[in-house]
Amino acid sequence: VTGQLRLLIHAEPEEHTIEPRYTFVLERLDGRWLLAHAHFSVEDPILDPGATLASALERRNRDLERLVERRTAELNQSLADLKAAQARLVQQEKMASLGMLTAGVAHEIKNPLNFVTNFASLSRELLEELEDEVAPEEAKALREDLRVHAERIEAHARRADSIVRAMLDHARSGGGERRSVDLNALVTEHIDLAWHGARARDPGFSLRVGTDLGDGVGTVELAPQEIGRVLLNLLGNAFDALSEDEADRTSGTPEKPHVTVATRRRKDHIEVRVADRGPGVPEDVRAKVFEPFFTTKPAGRGIGLGLSLSYDIVTQGHGGTLAVEPTPGGGATFVMTLPVRA
Repeated sequence: VTGQLRLLIHAEPEEHTIEPRYTFVLERLDGRWLLAHAHFSVEDPILDPGATLASALERRNRDLERLVERRTAELNQSLADLKAAQARLVQQEKMASLGMLTAGVAHEIKNPLNFVTNFASLSRELLEELEDEVAPEEAKALREDLRVHAERIEAHARRADSIVRAMLDHARSGGGERRSVDLNALVTEHIDLAWHGARARDPGFSLRVGTDLGDGVGTVELAPQEIGRVLLNLLGNAFDALSEDEADRTSGTPEKPHVTVATRRRKDHIEVRVADRGPGVPEDVRAKVFEPFFTTKPAGRGIGLGLSLSYDIVTQGHGGTLAVEPTPGGGATFVMTLPVRA
C-alpha cells in the first residue's frame, strides 16, 4: 500500500507543512492483516523536482569522477614538476662536484707535464753530450741517464693520462656501465683526485691521507664513475670536517694520518672504510646524515645532496650498504660495502 500524507506542524510562531510518502507492506496471517513493514520518506531538498535517490547518486558520482580526474591531473603535473626539480638538483650536485675537481685536476696535471718537459730537455742535452763524448765509460753513463729519463717521462705521461681518464669518467653522465675494476687502483686514483682538488681550492691544505689497502681485494663489478663520485664525496666530507680545526692541520704524521682509507674483502663482498680524526658525527645527526638536503655545513658550502646521492648509488645502484660509525678516539668512519659480483 502506498500513499502520501499531509501533515501540518505547529511550531509557534510558525507552521510547517510536510507531505511524506508512505509505503506499508501487509501480510495475511491467521485471518488477520499484520503490518510487516512501514516506510516514510519526505522529498529531499537537495534533489531536483521529480528526481529519485538513484539519479541523485548517479549525478553525484559523475561530479566526483570529474573532481578526481581534475585532482589527478594536478597531482600528475606536480609529480612531473617534482621529478624535473629533482633531476636539476642531481645535475647541480654533480656539476658542483665536477667544478670543485676541475681546478685540482688542472693543478695536478701540470706536475707530470712539467716533469715530461724537464726530462725531455735534459735528455736533449745528454744527447748532445753523448755525440761529443768518446770515452766508453762516460758514454755508457750518459746512455744510462737517458734510459732513466725515458722511464720517468713515460711514468709521468701515464700519470697525466690516468688523471684525464679519471676526470672523463667523473664527468660522464648516467648510471654508468658496470665492469670489472681493480678496486684498490680505483680508490688510489680518487684519493689523488680528491687531495689535489682540495689543495687547489686551498693552497694551505696539508692534511695527510693514509691507505690500508687489502691484498686480496682484487676486482669488483661496479660502475667506476659512480663509485668514484661516492669516494670523492666521502673524502671531501672528511677533509671539510678536519679543515675547520686549523691547529690539527699540521699534526698528521705518516704513522697517524688525518684521514685513512682502508679496503678489505669479506667473503662475497668488499668493504671500503673512510675514517677521519675530525670532531665526529653526533648520534642524532647519524640518523639523518643520508637524508636529502640535510647538511651541517655553513650556507654556501653544500646543499645536502652529496651523501644522499652516494647512498642511492651504493644501495640502489649496486646493492650494497653505506653507513657511518663513530671512530674510537674521535672522528667518524663511513663504511661502504659492495657485492663482488653484480
